[in-house]
Amino acid sequence: MTAPTTPRTVVISGGGTGIGLAAARCFARGGDTTVLIGRRREALERAAAELDGSAVPCPADLTEPDDAARAAAFIAERFGTVDVLVNSAGGNGCLEPRRDTADPLASAAHDWTVNFRLNTLTAVLLTEALRDRLASPGGRVLFLSSIAAYRGSGSGAYAASKAALHPYAFDLARALGPRGVTVNVVAPGVVDDTEFFGGAMTAERHDRLVAETLTRRAAEPGDIAETLHWLASHAAGHITSQIIQVNGGAERGR
Repeated sequence: MTAPTTPRTVVISGGGTGIGLAAARCFARGGDTTVLIGRRREALERAAAELDGSAVPCPADLTEPDDAARAAAFIAERFGTVDVLVNSAGGNGCLEPRRDTADPLASAAHDWTVNFRLNTLTAVLLTEALRDRLASPGGRVLFLSSIAAYRGSGSGAYAASKAALHPYAFDLARALGPRGVTVNVVAPGVVDDTEFFGGAMTAERHDRLVAETLTRRAAEPGDIAETLHWLASHAAGHITSQIIQVNGGAERGR
């Protein structure tokens, strides 16, 4: 079969920085139009300016159902059909504002709620808002998980919020498969040049995480972006309901 050559509409949450922005660059190089969604308008506008007309910023807080609905309405009015949805929004809930309490249970409830809102709810709300807009056949839905979903994250909350995406993706793949839509998950390990650790990563911890890889290096955002780009391609049209590990083999251990 001949691969399609017409430009696609690609929606990327968390598209203003890090892996999301790297993915937007990949799709832009292929001639696709990207819609960049995120909480920080200035980051989105900066990214869109860099992509020189191939990207449209769409500020929204995807933890809020009304914001997700407004983003979906904007996309529907402007583009109609969504060819690729990349759920890249999320992050380390420990970097969000802390709750001022000495109660350990209240603190735990806050941490777990923040992580699930950032990493699970953002992906679920945007996907549900756009699922009827996905190109059929040929649509692609992609989620960003983490090696933490397999190995833990120290506190448990972040890892659990990423692991929750796996069964959701499997159920979605089963539901959307008859429409010719694929659904896959990418699970990175440590990735340099992102805001994930908020400057809190020590050199010692970084070296330890790199030493756990079989390739002896951290990933760059482009490593993850290129994997997402390939999974969204015509060549990957028969791959669905899979979790692709992009962590230099670190999940296997040395």
